[in-house]
Amino acid sequence: MAELCLMFVGSLNREAPYFQGARGTGLTVYGFDEDTLAVETLGAFSDIDNPTFLSVTPDGRRIYANSEIFGWAEGLVSALSFDKASGRIEPIGMQPTLGSITAHNTLSDDGKWLLVVNYGMGAGGPDQSLVVYGIREDGRLTPPVSSVQQAGSGPDADRQERSHAHSVTRIGPNLLLVADLGTDTLTTYALDEEGTLSRRHVCPTAPGAGPRHAALHPGGGWIFFMNELDSTVSSYAVNGDGRLTLADTQPAVPEDAKSANHCADIQISPDGRFVYGSNRGHDSIVIFAVNAETGALTLVGHTPCGGATPRNLAISPSGRHLLCANQNADVITIFARDADTGALAPTGKMIAVGTPMCIRFAGSS
Repeated sequence: MAELCLMFVGSLNREAPYFQGARGTGLTVYGFDEDTLAVETLGAFSDIDNPTFLSVTPDGRRIYANSEIFGWAEGLVSALSFDKASGRIEPIGMQPTLGSITAHNTLSDDGKWLLVVNYGMGAGGPDQSLVVYGIREDGRLTPPVSSVQQAGSGPDADRQERSHAHSVTRIGPNLLLVADLGTDTLTTYALDEEGTLSRRHVCPTAPGAGPRHAALHPGGGWIFFMNELDSTVSSYAVNGDGRLTLADTQPAVPEDAKSANHCADIQISPDGRFVYGSNRGHDSIVIFAVNAETGALTLVGHTPCGGATPRNLAISPSGRHLLCANQNADVITIFARDADTGALAPTGKMIAVGTPMCIRFAGSS
């Protein structure tokens, strides 16, 4: 038997009007055997509200979970510890997120900082878009160290009435990139040794694109975005100071499916040859081959997601499998991934999880 991969899943357990039910436990840790596809529940923790996005330290001992709670002017971010031997998950502290509808987080390369973005809804409250927290030696979070607010709007009056920061991605040493669905912008920030943010560059996307999540090429020279509102995938060249140049944009779904689709997550294979994006509505995973010289995207195909509303994707540590969190089917589907062609094949294996929102493997970025 192969050594079990540690897999962390956040699931919705508190109702919000823009989600179709909340049937989850909260936070669950699984052991995943890549040879047999066996899945073992190692631990679970229900005393956390709506952990819709997670980051996990490489050793799997610390988890940082956003709580996305409708109606609150501020969300929460929780630090938790996980002990593999006992399966115990324990809270070790939480902090306010200085903004509403907390959407995404990531750890800095050196593990000193946690970066959190707030989607933001309505007006009032501190309304910060990107927030920096220090991480203490024991894994606890400091109070917010710095933050920035983004502002603006886009052409979609229903979805782009204001700034909606949706993700933050590390793109280089001390450089961060925020995708803002509401303003159709990709903004680069520098993060200094004291945790202070400074805005470097703002790259506009196509009007109405609604950039959501990003995947950085392992080589660092390219970044790929899932655009939620116009159902496209875009690639950009990234230079050393974080400036972006558009290389290519391709549709994520067939034209006749576009009006009922909203893109969600994007992942890249460990070798950087293929990107995978989730389509909610079309209920598929789109696959593109990447030209490492030009950034051009070539459609490989669409694979049915094996459920409904594929919110989040994760590629296993070996790259042999892709897992898909089907939010409205209460199941995570497991696909075999062909490293040569990029194609996905159903394995017939699934994990029953109520309203799965996020999948993270220990050691994944």
